[in-house]
Amino acid sequence: MAAYFIAQYVVNDPELYREYQGDAGPTIQAHGAELVAFDAAAETIEGTPPGPQTVVLKFESTEAAKAWYESEEYQAIVGKRLAATEGFAIIAQSMNTG
Repeated sequence: MAAYFIAQYVVNDPELYREYQGDAGPTIQAHGAELVAFDAAAETIEGTPPGPQTVVLKFESTEAAKAWYESEEYQAIVGKRLAATEGFAIIAQSMNTG
């Protein structure tokens, strides 16, 4: 079942974030993910999100998404995103009713 890594945040350090983006791209490709959405100014229609930047990556499964996130390559760079942004990230399955 497909799973999605969804992150939403505000970028506080654009230079460090650009560095993260350059480093993250190859790890995403290496793990077979598809970039579904990248929106630097997503429109909020309900609630109060942490920021307008929204990223959605599609993986073949939750296990694949976690394997990417927990990989040595990604863990070596995720700190840049965490330092450059404020927000949250989740992994959601395409159809999980329970």
